[in-house]
Amino acid sequence: MLAIVAYALDVMYTPGPVNLLGLNVGINGQARQSVGFCLGVGTAMLAYLLVLGWAGAAWIDDDALVMVSALGCSYIIYLAYKIARASSNFSRPAHAPRLVSYRDGLVMQLLNPKAIVATLPITTLQFPAAGIHGLSLLVWALGLAMLAAGAPGSYVVMGRLVGQRIKNPAIVKRFNGLMAGLLVAVAFSIGFEHVWLPLTVRG
Repeated sequence: MLAIVAYALDVMYTPGPVNLLGLNVGINGQARQSVGFCLGVGTAMLAYLLVLGWAGAAWIDDDALVMVSALGCSYIIYLAYKIARASSNFSRPAHAPRLVSYRDGLVMQLLNPKAIVATLPITTLQFPAAGIHGLSLLVWALGLAMLAAGAPGSYVVMGRLVGQRIKNPAIVKRFNGLMAGLLVAVAFSIGFEHVWLPLTVRG
């Protein structure tokens, strides 16, 4: 069972679009506003763990994964646009735009093909091998969902520690642009791996 936790920590806490957003939010001094975002990520992971754990992987076929991947790439680019246009004026924090919300965390993780790919080995291999089903599946899903919510939360904390040392709005603006560019790159990477390649192989 430690293998399940180790695998989950490895896939959830490595850099990805959700964690990059958490880092950016922390640097922009919106750590308190990020709670909803983290809960949205956790809710999405809970849904995947329960659905795939009880219904099995039959619900996710190749066509569904391509469609989810395409929608996910579009949503990541939309969030990158929000970040690129976000204000970096520290003198008006009360009017700073909310970069992320519960909905953003929920939708982004639901449409993140890497979340599905990461969840499948847990639900189809590790859970059955450990005899986890029924009520115990619910308990494990809740625990792993909390770990998933903590992943962007940890990046928010790191971003906040870095952001407290940055007082120049121009630097934050440039960092926002860098984060937006990285998110777009991640979106294109996901699109190439999970949309373009599957479609060309079939063609």
